[in-house]
Amino acid sequence: MSVTMTASASERVKSFLTNRGKGFGLRLGIKTTGCSGLAYVLEFVDEPNEDDSVFAVDDVNIIIDGKSLVYLEGIELDFVKEGLNEGFKFTNPNAKGECGCGESFNV
Repeated sequence: MSVTMTASASERVKSFLTNRGKGFGLRLGIKTTGCSGLAYVLEFVDEPNEDDSVFAVDDVNIIIDGKSLVYLEGIELDFVKEGLNEGFKFTNPNAKGECGCGESFNV
């Protein structure tokens, strides 16, 4: 199982955790929603759950729950700035398509 993160994403997550003042890492998961069926979820984790898998990537803990793990195998997390917009970008080899607005995907 592999999860990767670009240097840009790693620095952004480290910055968020430092500003927050606490936190074990960042949870990457999925939820059912949107035009295509699944959407990514990011949230801070202070303590992982028993069914979580923890991936240490560039001194950042990425936490993925058991249900999301199968959909996120091989994912890369990036942080990009495009003009005035900035945000996390997901490169997921399991995604077969995305909705037109880019908010959801299907497998």
